[in-house]
Amino acid sequence: MFSARAAPLEAGAVARRDGRGEAPDPLAAGHNEKVAVSTVARPFRATRAAGYVGGFFAGGLALSALYATTGLGLLCPFRAVTGWDCPLCGGTRMGGALLHGDLLAAFGFNPLALVGLVILGVLGALWTVEAAGGPAVRLPRQLADRVRRVSPTQWLTVGLLVAAIYTIARNLL
Repeated sequence: MFSARAAPLEAGAVARRDGRGEAPDPLAAGHNEKVAVSTVARPFRATRAAGYVGGFFAGGLALSALYATTGLGLLCPFRAVTGWDCPLCGGTRMGGALLHGDLLAAFGFNPLALVGLVILGVLGALWTVEAAGGPAVRLPRQLADRVRRVSPTQWLTVGLLVAAIYTIARNLL
């Protein structure tokens, strides 16, 4: 029935303890056994992070410049269907106001997005300094450990709750 010589293990498989063959390792393959699940966190790279932030700002600048010069912006599917402003509605107008130097109008168009943009800008500047060889600025260890203990699902849940509360508040108040 079984040969004395063990067959080579396939990728993602481990030998069973009872010696009756191979069982797939649930951590080595995804739910469909075609997607690899990695439990190894990639180290933070300031150059990559600064590049993502720079790309985000470049896209926002291009869209805001288009809106400021032509009046053309992106249509919001959520607003088209419900008539309500989504959490990002007003972002293009906010960018146009920022290009004109009108911070108060920008805040009026979308205060949550403006605060997020300021935070992202500060992080991008810090990461750019680090990527250029400057000092690495990190959270204090105790706070960083607390932040790391929060799972991605919990972060997503908090973000969706904030977005839902903000959407309801900005449309009903």
